[in-house]
Amino acid sequence: MNLTHRDHALYRGDDGPAAKMAMSIIVRMAEVAGVDQLMDITAAHIDSTLYMGDATLEFAERLAGWGAKVVVPTTLNVSGVDEQHWADWPVPPEWAEKARRQMIAYHSMGCTPTWTCAPYQTDLRPHFGQQIAWGESNAIAFANSVIGARTERYPDLMDICAAITGRVPATGLHLTKNRAGQMLLNLCDIPLALQQDDAFYPVLGHLIGQLAGDDIPVVDGLQVTPAEDQLKALGAAAASSGAVALFHLVGITPEASTLEAAFQNQPPEQIIDITVADLRAARRQLTTVKGEKLDMVVLGSPHFSPAEFKQLSPLVAGQERHPDVQFLITSSRAMAALADKAGYLEPLRQFGAKLTVDTCILTTP
Repeated sequence: MNLTHRDHALYRGDDGPAAKMAMSIIVRMAEVAGVDQLMDITAAHIDSTLYMGDATLEFAERLAGWGAKVVVPTTLNVSGVDEQHWADWPVPPEWAEKARRQMIAYHSMGCTPTWTCAPYQTDLRPHFGQQIAWGESNAIAFANSVIGARTERYPDLMDICAAITGRVPATGLHLTKNRAGQMLLNLCDIPLALQQDDAFYPVLGHLIGQLAGDDIPVVDGLQVTPAEDQLKALGAAAASSGAVALFHLVGITPEASTLEAAFQNQPPEQIIDITVADLRAARRQLTTVKGEKLDMVVLGSPHFSPAEFKQLSPLVAGQERHPDVQFLITSSRAMAALADKAGYLEPLRQFGAKLTVDTCILTTP
């Protein structure tokens, strides 16, 4: 392993036990990846914030107790609870307290308490070509694909080690040669009206993930420029049905100005046509119930943006939700504050919607 003098100092423990453990993990992961070089990062996003049991809490509190501090700007993913309003939901108090302790531990390391799965919506959004270490699958797909920043799919616990050391293995999507498209997905005769529909993007993303797995797909044939929230939905779906960390949209995303650029002038390994029939089949897969009683509507996974609040607010203004149906929106503190200032939240409150921040319906009891 070719380590710098600074790497060796961290590995020896010159900066304390937290940095020593973090560097030992980074070095071991480089060995697992089969590389002998580390590289700098300039930002991180920590997915390890989720309280998953005593092990994740112990890991965070041990680092904090050792005096761990991040050395790059670092945002925090969702927690297990809405820190201020968890009691509004049937969350066990003991569970909430442990989740809160985990939040405190990561905040104490110098991380910015964004508590969001959509860090690209914050002031700490990375820029094109920036080397970062991000956790959270939808955020990884967005950063790599829509922004053109560079990150691997960092797992929980390794992400904070990268933030503490500022170093990661020099491999994967950090390297230009590994960012070329691998498979071509041609959109065939997809009506323009369908491409302008918000529902098109999560369905397309779901299908892309199924087809691509962990390969890098290149999508050709889009005739519109999608809104950022539509790209967010596409990436989140592709990262959920598959393991897509980077996708290229020809003529739209920054590393795909042309088809040739997306493939770095190499031929695709596979070519697949996507038809309206394929999209209908994908939508049927996502439509899992028919005619059952509706108990709850949940929006905001990934976290709702100000633009989505703006779009939703007039749709429910002057209406009232059914008393048997809960209506929940999840977002970040910062985005909710912006939406409130703009006047988008009051119609939602009058409608009977509930807003929760810091967390996600998938990660809280």
